[in-house]
Amino acid sequence: MYLMFIAAVLPAVLLGLFIWRKDPHPEPIRWVLRAFFIGVGICIPVAFLEVYISSLLFGDGSPTTLIGSTVNAFCVAALPEEGAKLLVLWLFLRRCPQFDEHFDGIVYAVFISLGFATIENIGYVFQSGEGWVTTAVMRALLSVPGHYAFAILMGYYYALYHFVDRSKANAAKMFLVPFLAHGVYDSIAMSGAVNPIAGSICTVVLIYFCIKLQKEASRKIADLIKQNNENAGTNSLGQTAGTLD
Repeated sequence: MYLMFIAAVLPAVLLGLFIWRKDPHPEPIRWVLRAFFIGVGICIPVAFLEVYISSLLFGDGSPTTLIGSTVNAFCVAALPEEGAKLLVLWLFLRRCPQFDEHFDGIVYAVFISLGFATIENIGYVFQSGEGWVTTAVMRALLSVPGHYAFAILMGYYYALYHFVDRSKANAAKMFLVPFLAHGVYDSIAMSGAVNPIAGSICTVVLIYFCIKLQKEASRKIADLIKQNNENAGTNSLGQTAGTLD
């Protein structure tokens, strides 16, 4: 039981430490932990919302076609989960005095998402019975990093909107980009439940998609670190000029 718990929690812990250490000016532990537990806290209301949406779309059953599984992926999973994450990210950051650099958007979005992913992962691992090792490994390689990457996309566009350009396009992207990425991921992953042949093919597609997703997340990380450094350089020049006045 302890091994199951460690296997379920460890991926989120490692990814959280990774993104925290990537921050040019790491956020205080107490604030990233607050973000993490906010992510934990939204799990139950999101679960109830997903059950409600599923009942509206599929009644007491589950999708039996690829179209149905795609609708399930986007409307039952991606929509409430990414919507809830963005809502609590906004509520959290508007009162967070530590949110003062571009990269902070990614850090806090990731910790909220990893809080959610941790509880979800615990549920899947403990429900998988004797096959828990396979479940834990697959989710450690695909599902938890997926939530991590969706959060990077959300935090990236949130930071762009907050610090760089308050355009409608950036406001829309902070939800639409992670929502679409999440929906595509789940559509591919859920295909095997309704069509084993398509599922076998989609396993390869899913691995490819996850690799591309992580590469895109890495580019977003590098871009915001660059903007952080440029902003710090501008501030430094301003302070130097001020001393010469």
